[in-house]
Amino acid sequence: MSVLVVRSVSKSFGSVPVLSNIDLDIDEGEIVSLLGPSGCGKSTLLRIIAGLEFADAGAVEIGARDVSRLPPGARNIAMVFQSLALYPHLTGRENIALPLRVRRMSRLQRILSPLRLSASVRTIEREIDDAVDDLAARLAIGEVIDRVPARLSGGQRQRVAIGRALVRDSRLLLLDEPLSSLDAKVRVQARDEIVQIQRSFGVSCVFVTHDQGEALAISDRVAVMLGGGIAQFGTPAEIYRNPASLDVARFVGSPTINCLEGIVDAQGRVHTGGFLFDTRLAEPVGRPVTVAVRPEHVRIGPAREQPGHMLRVVRVEDHGHDGLVHLALGDGGALSLVARSAQAVALRAGDEVPVSIAPEEALYFSPAGMPLGPEPVRIADYARG
Repeated sequence: MSVLVVRSVSKSFGSVPVLSNIDLDIDEGEIVSLLGPSGCGKSTLLRIIAGLEFADAGAVEIGARDVSRLPPGARNIAMVFQSLALYPHLTGRENIALPLRVRRMSRLQRILSPLRLSASVRTIEREIDDAVDDLAARLAIGEVIDRVPARLSGGQRQRVAIGRALVRDSRLLLLDEPLSSLDAKVRVQARDEIVQIQRSFGVSCVFVTHDQGEALAISDRVAVMLGGGIAQFGTPAEIYRNPASLDVARFVGSPTINCLEGIVDAQGRVHTGGFLFDTRLAEPVGRPVTVAVRPEHVRIGPAREQPGHMLRVVRVEDHGHDGLVHLALGDGGALSLVARSAQAVALRAGDEVPVSIAPEEALYFSPAGMPLGPEPVRIADYARG
């Protein structure tokens, strides 16, 4: 069952279009990332889902209810902002309790509650304290819950912010780049904690990020947003292995995918100047084709099926367990590739090495950047025929 449905949503600011005909659906208990570069419209889409902005066209449904024109408080959603937006003068307990106190007490009761003059207020305060204690235990922040944000670590502040969102028992949690303010080590830990928390509470989650590593690591599905639209919506594996366009292939993956310009011959093979790809593409002779190859599929050393081409090592990035080898053909560097290889540590700039690329590992795109066929052509498909 879909918790969130976005249909044909468009948005402009003045004469500048920001979102164009966006369709999106999120299932119960699912994490979906909105992934894209700055300015692609992902935060605007999140704000429309939250009710902080209204779409110019289209509809937003949460729990099968049209909420397109409802304010945030009527949508049964929770949101964690990029800044976390914790009140610095309140303890973690008070920050988490605040939504419950606003929901369950009148303004006058909240003002007088520290005096504990009313039995009903005392009862509500005890119930809120119990709820916060239970949530803090599940978030593993029980020991620090009575500290102000300045005395909490980045990861602890993150969990307090998520706790304040979850305490409202909302069906949908919206996270707007919540890890961007954390350092690299804490980000990885906090990213894993978000997944654990989300699975534990079973809440559906929309996670906005420009970091593809975060999106691919935590998401059930990823919506890649480029130029105000969703370029592809699928599982991390689908997006990485079968990108819907050359733009998606270039955006997803680190380092960036290698791209070689080629020409189709009479047998459907692709000549790139440095490599021959025996793909049997059903394309016209002489048609330009872009061959895209992930760095992990560029192999240093000749393959059994074909000889390796000699390329020069330009630069080596040693990552310990493996490394990136920057390669070029000839002194002019007319053809350049990046290979991910465990052999990187043994190579030095200036070395000449044989390099091969298995044709079945390559992706093939038309001049318009569309994949040639429903998925990349594989040699094994022809072998079976």
